[in-house]
Amino acid sequence: MNGNINDYDRRVRSQNGEDGIVKELLFRIGAAERFVVEFGVESGVECNAAHWLLDYDWRGLLIEGDPGFAAAARARFAGRPVVVHEAFVTAENIVPIFEQHAVPNAPDILSIDVDGNDYWLWAALASYRPRIVVIEYNAAYEPPRLWVMAYNPAHVWGRDTYYGASLESLAILGNQLGYALLGTDRNGVNAFFVRRDLLAASGFPEVTASRAYHRLFVNHPIGEGPYVTR
Repeated sequence: MNGNINDYDRRVRSQNGEDGIVKELLFRIGAAERFVVEFGVESGVECNAAHWLLDYDWRGLLIEGDPGFAAAARARFAGRPVVVHEAFVTAENIVPIFEQHAVPNAPDILSIDVDGNDYWLWAALASYRPRIVVIEYNAAYEPPRLWVMAYNPAHVWGRDTYYGASLESLAILGNQLGYALLGTDRNGVNAFFVRRDLLAASGFPEVTASRAYHRLFVNHPIGEGPYVTR
């Protein structure tokens, strides 16, 4: 089996090449629940869950904080086994939301893209064991830089470089949670992790943040704010 996830970059309904990468991963490790969770889906037109919900009839939970986007997502996925939950997610409310909607302990895909507290949300979900985690990283901080936006439950992205966490910091968090980093998409947006007990079945090698890193394909203005190095 091929050892480079970028050979499988393919966009169907995702923003970048996430659909192809995840599809190849699922082909190799299988899907146990056929359940996907994603935060920050906007209208659901371009998101990492859409391909599985619309083309494979999976079940899912989509979380969106903007009322207009949430309404559009509900219309898009109407008639399918999909819940669109309108909420501004925080480290304090994310587990109760999962419990409210009976999310399986090990959903097949967890996708996190909230342009802010992404690191802290994944850490808050330590009791859940998704098979694949797709999470946005902040490519402004190249490995081996440790950088995590200080937790702020009220944070709203200002379309600058103040958001999320560096790939190095996410790789360390992933390792602590029992996940192996497999790489990032070529556009420098999302990192892909597989649960460590599934790494051998994936056929992909675990890689360092330095090897996985791709620079972001767009340049955001420099943003400043409190951060931690972890």
